[in-house]
Amino acid sequence: MRKYIHQMLRFGTGFLFLVMVFTACNDKNELGLELLPGEDLINVKSVEVKSDISAFTFTEDNIVTSEHTTNLLGSMNDPVFGNTTASFASQFRLTSYPDFGDNPAADSTFLVLYYRIIFGDTITPQNVKVYEMQEALNPDIEYTQETDLKMMASPDVIGELTFTPKVELDSTTADTLYQYLKIPIDNDLGNRLVTADSVDLSTNEAFLNLFKGLYVEAEKLSSSENGALISVETVPTSSFNGSLLVVYYNNDENRLKQEVDTLTPDTLSRVFRITQYSAKVGNITHDYTGTAFESNLNQEEEQQTKIYVQPTGGLKSKILIDNLLHWQDSTNTAINKAELVFQIDTLTSDKDNYTPPSRLLLTYIDKNGDEKMPVDATEFSYAYFDGYLRSDYTYHFNITQHLQRIIDITDPEEKGYVGNQGFFLTTGRRPDIANRVVLEGANQPDGIKLIITYSKYLQ
Repeated sequence: MRKYIHQMLRFGTGFLFLVMVFTACNDKNELGLELLPGEDLINVKSVEVKSDISAFTFTEDNIVTSEHTTNLLGSMNDPVFGNTTASFASQFRLTSYPDFGDNPAADSTFLVLYYRIIFGDTITPQNVKVYEMQEALNPDIEYTQETDLKMMASPDVIGELTFTPKVELDSTTADTLYQYLKIPIDNDLGNRLVTADSVDLSTNEAFLNLFKGLYVEAEKLSSSENGALISVETVPTSSFNGSLLVVYYNNDENRLKQEVDTLTPDTLSRVFRITQYSAKVGNITHDYTGTAFESNLNQEEEQQTKIYVQPTGGLKSKILIDNLLHWQDSTNTAINKAELVFQIDTLTSDKDNYTPPSRLLLTYIDKNGDEKMPVDATEFSYAYFDGYLRSDYTYHFNITQHLQRIIDITDPEEKGYVGNQGFFLTTGRRPDIANRVVLEGANQPDGIKLIITYSKYLQ
């Protein structure tokens, strides 16, 4: 009978918690607690766990960089996170059959890359070089940030540009306007494209055998320069045509028109676009030399006062919470809410100059060492799971159901087993943003904490 009551208690309190979530109260820390029965049946308590938590910073490898519509480009020296340098390669595709006419000859060729978002400063000149790909990219392969794109390209530089990133706002809407880099490309490529055999231009498959794409390499800045990363808008959208390769050329038909009509343009043009079907791969490198955390990376022996989270295959934090299984010793107890809270170190993070990520992602480590999403995210919703940046510069994660499984299911062979091997805190393995953040470590007064609200049946 006692076991039956205990099971009903967990079901009932779980149901009541869902009611709490969807009815919402003014005080989130007391969400719906007034709905529970009085003290004669259930005693509701809250406990803050801190001393059992430890956190460490690890490098994050092998993130996929070939599945995004934007690509980072440039080099940036972050005063906290060291150097990040980002380059990328892409295919270009036909959008229709190009008829270049009789005796076409290329006049000039340009790679045009559009961007609106900048991470870093707008005063440091950047230098980029362009190479033609010799090895084909495969859109069906998941490439990572360690992919050696330079080894896949010709050693010959066919384009180069020094530029300073800029931001311009629309005076009416205050929206950020598109800026662009117009990189001159060796005209031999333009001539090869406009004089190509019609068979090579008949299908995209044939065209990609003729022209495998371009690799755009950013030059790493010296440590004395700040720099920036720009977010290149590679793929077209409903309101934007995307980045492209454009060839200006002339042919016999146009030359004849020029002789009789002074208004005839000097050249014609043809564009080759990066589309949603193009393989696009980012290469991103990090240099943490001289950083405060350099000597403490990838270890679990000594905690630091700060933990670091960085996208672009940069840094993630490992979170360990000891003694969770002790909750099994508390009979007639059910978890109403378990919330893991992280506080930004706004001073070290320099939030005014380096905007923190709008959201972080928490995964748990399963018995095989793989990263998985907690049940609170997969069986409820991401809004319920949370992880969004709050106005007090904290990130909160609802791990109620995950903690309940840790307590309830202890047999690794039983369905639903998650174990307590720890968590990883990341930006979601993003290769196309550069928002990073410094958080208070677990051993700090305002550091990581786990707030558990639970119900205990009173006999």
